[in-house]
Amino acid sequence: MENKQLKENKGNAGALLPIAVFLVIYIGFGIIFNDFYKMSVVVAFLVAILVGCLQHRKVPFSDKLNIMAKGLSDQNIVTMILIFLASGIFAGVLGRDSAASVADLFLTLIPARYSALILFVVSCFVSTAMGTSCGTIAVIGPIACSLSGITGISLALCMGSVVGGAMFGDNLSFISDTTIAATTTQGCKMKDKFKENFFIALPAAILTVAVLLIFAFTTPEVNDYIPNDFNLFLLIPYVLVLIGGILGINVFIVLLTGICTATIIKLCLFVSFEEIISSMGSGANGMFEVILVTILVTMLSGIMRHFGGFDALLYFAKRNFRGKVGGQLGIGAIVSAMDIATANNTVAIVMAAPIAKNISDEYGISNTKTASILDIFGSVVQGILPYGAQMIYAVSAITMAYEGNIIPSAISAVQIIPYLFYPFFLVASAIIFSFFPSFCKKK
Repeated sequence: MENKQLKENKGNAGALLPIAVFLVIYIGFGIIFNDFYKMSVVVAFLVAILVGCLQHRKVPFSDKLNIMAKGLSDQNIVTMILIFLASGIFAGVLGRDSAASVADLFLTLIPARYSALILFVVSCFVSTAMGTSCGTIAVIGPIACSLSGITGISLALCMGSVVGGAMFGDNLSFISDTTIAATTTQGCKMKDKFKENFFIALPAAILTVAVLLIFAFTTPEVNDYIPNDFNLFLLIPYVLVLIGGILGINVFIVLLTGICTATIIKLCLFVSFEEIISSMGSGANGMFEVILVTILVTMLSGIMRHFGGFDALLYFAKRNFRGKVGGQLGIGAIVSAMDIATANNTVAIVMAAPIAKNISDEYGISNTKTASILDIFGSVVQGILPYGAQMIYAVSAITMAYEGNIIPSAISAVQIIPYLFYPFFLVASAIIFSFFPSFCKKK
């Protein structure tokens, strides 16, 4: 019976040609230029959409436009775009000073010997509150370089702790673009996904803390580090956003509260209103490419789904990953492959989401578990990619610190990867928990 059903739903593998073209163009130019961010992902997706429109010539071009438009009319896509903009504005208003204040607070309270552990905890907090791993690394990365240069603690260990902590929040934050993409595409509430995700991430975080404590106890004497002055009031917006998200308050209300609070605090600290408005614009502008890519991916997915491409992928997944456990691992494998190809976990999640939804419906996997798997595997792969934006930010911070004589020598992404304890523990935890029932029983 099962074999018969599989034969009936083989789909049309030829409809996947546009995504194959996209991968060839994007990866090909990345290899040619030795830089995966030289080739705009937007241009690559436009070429893929053109290929999709040139296929199936019996179908009029106007009908293909209607197929793409139907995908864009989805309420989840509109919600996702609005949240992207609001979270960008929130991060823009807060700026670097707020995140740096968190690090300086911890460094004031805890001895320098525990610097790598402090960097991990601070990065976890900042990335969860701010919703951006790249932003976290951009802010905390230079602090990690200074800490390493002054204390003598391994630079690879310090930066690996920052990247690992940044991916913690990228995976768990209520306002992270990956969380927004995973929850809206799977039709689950953020607080339910957070609960599901938290119990998978918690063991990984605890193990990471334990490993970093071992490094702290076994490290020879280190030099003292004097943190910069900080303002505790800058932490209030972070705390409000975290509390609001955990309580399950509507994400728009949470973000609006955070934006208003951050604005009031900045005004009280004598930051000009003109500068605050400019920061809001910069934050929103930073989300434009993510939004545009989301729109283009949705259009491309609409064409491929309509002509049987997704049915072909689903057929392949069913043949190779069966049952609840196999289905979860299959979803993880699909989003990981997409992320390796695109070096963008948000794009990877949006691309893999429709297939993941079909697999979860087929094998009775809860939508919260599916959203968690998409986000976890996307974050894990993204965090360890040498050509991913996160690692590029980390290496850039190191290069600038070396050129400024803050550290004695620079290191590469390859040298940081062995110290990415949290991502490695997280994927192991996700695989283990795939054998257990969902923490959220709600479908």
